[in-house]
Amino acid sequence: MKLELDGKVVLITGGSKGIGLACARAFGREGARVAIVSRSQGNLDKAQGALREDGIAVACFAADLSVASDAEKMVAAVEEQVGPLAALVNSAGGAKRVTPTELTPDKWRTAMDAKFFSYMNVIDFALPRMVARRAGAIVNIVGTGGKIASPIHLPGGAANAALMLASAGLAAAWGQAGVRINVINPGATLTDRVQMSLDAESRLTGKSPEELLRQNQARIPLGRYANPEEVADAALYLASARASYVTGASLTMDGGLTPLVV
Repeated sequence: MKLELDGKVVLITGGSKGIGLACARAFGREGARVAIVSRSQGNLDKAQGALREDGIAVACFAADLSVASDAEKMVAAVEEQVGPLAALVNSAGGAKRVTPTELTPDKWRTAMDAKFFSYMNVIDFALPRMVARRAGAIVNIVGTGGKIASPIHLPGGAANAALMLASAGLAAAWGQAGVRINVINPGATLTDRVQMSLDAESRLTGKSPEELLRQNQARIPLGRYANPEEVADAALYLASARASYVTGASLTMDGGLTPLVV
């Protein structure tokens, strides 16, 4: 299948690890010109080395995307040094899991900075450029926590729900300008964050993380957690020309765990 991504500039936030890194690899293999962003220069260097071993060259930018001015400078630098953005894939940031008894005002605010604003700050500066060119695709990798209220993921889930609403609203507002905006909601995915989630659940239930992992995977109809590469494949499709009539959509990828009709 021809995705028509060859030579297109794709910016991937959170591109140094987990799902973001898998996205960088997937887009690179399709011939896109990939830029990745992370707060950590060390993580960027490590990711760049790993991708280079696969024959994929990426441009790296260090920025704290929860700070609007940093996001603005980063978007400008990417367009100046790499080229005009054809696609933005947001995979940066993630709120820490906490139990209900651990909730404080700071936990709620920190979750919004880590997840909601780390996405929206980039969108606020990338979207007007796409609108001016009357072309572009944005894929926000959010999470099922925005649909299903988990007691160990309430601040992060609230941030996810806000992102889903903002994505749908912006898709409706700017579809006439040729910009598509879609959401992917992965369930549990085999990244470093899995252990953080299991540890929080362990504190709440008293069960070991290993026991919880077995139980959680057994509840999923497909019998396992997702791999980052599977989420990356979905992002690849939604950012490509093959999804040219898909916008404002929310794709749940949880292995059938929540059989909802939406």
